[in-house]
Amino acid sequence: MRLSGKLAIVTAAASGMGRAGVERFVREGARVAAIDINADALAALVEEFGDSRVTPVAADLSTPEGATESIDRAVAALGGADILWAHAGMPGPASVENLDLAAYDKAIALNVTAAALGAGRVAPHMRARGGGAIVFTSSISGLVGSMMSPIYSAAKWGVVGLGKSLALAFAPDNIRVNVVCPGLADTPMKVGFTGRSGDPAEAAANEAKIVSAVPMGRLVKPGEVADAVLWMVSDEASFVTGVALPVDGGFTAR
Repeated sequence: MRLSGKLAIVTAAASGMGRAGVERFVREGARVAAIDINADALAALVEEFGDSRVTPVAADLSTPEGATESIDRAVAALGGADILWAHAGMPGPASVENLDLAAYDKAIALNVTAAALGAGRVAPHMRARGGGAIVFTSSISGLVGSMMSPIYSAAKWGVVGLGKSLALAFAPDNIRVNVVCPGLADTPMKVGFTGRSGDPAEAAANEAKIVSAVPMGRLVKPGEVADAVLWMVSDEASFVTGVALPVDGGFTAR
């Protein structure tokens, strides 16, 4: 098993890619602290995988207190930390015209600030255990611009920069930091990008437009992103740090 004996923390763990990551980490031998705002969904995770393998931590990561205290609770429950997948994020406003600053601030807080605070909080615990692996979730929108989601794109570019910078800062401590950049995924958050107006026809048209630009001709599956992250946090990637890895069916290869 690739993560035997490892202590892992996953944020936004109760659905989509994060949930797929919890499943893979547990399957590969890790104990996981699963952080999410949805306490009921976390309870379902524990019921499926068992409380000896998954510890639920309910928290709102869009607040500084939630972002830091959830990591503290996760580390305390696990007895340390070897892995952090900082996956939490949200689409944010669709336009800079008449920008809703409250929505803007929340998007930056959840996409960027929570990742930075989480990494800062967990790093000393990884250092104490001789090293570790951190993965941030960015997006293809963190590698190329997004006309539908400019604030999300700005935030995710920030996440890529954060990941590369911390890879340099933490390398002497044997803490690897990488970034995964998924394309549009078939998850509950998908409609937040494609159907902002609430019109199902608009959502379908936008999804079709995006798929048409993907050389492999489909959306990414949550498990495909989780598989990439599993590799990045495993010893198989022991000399890989500072990488922003697209999982996008070739979208950013153009």
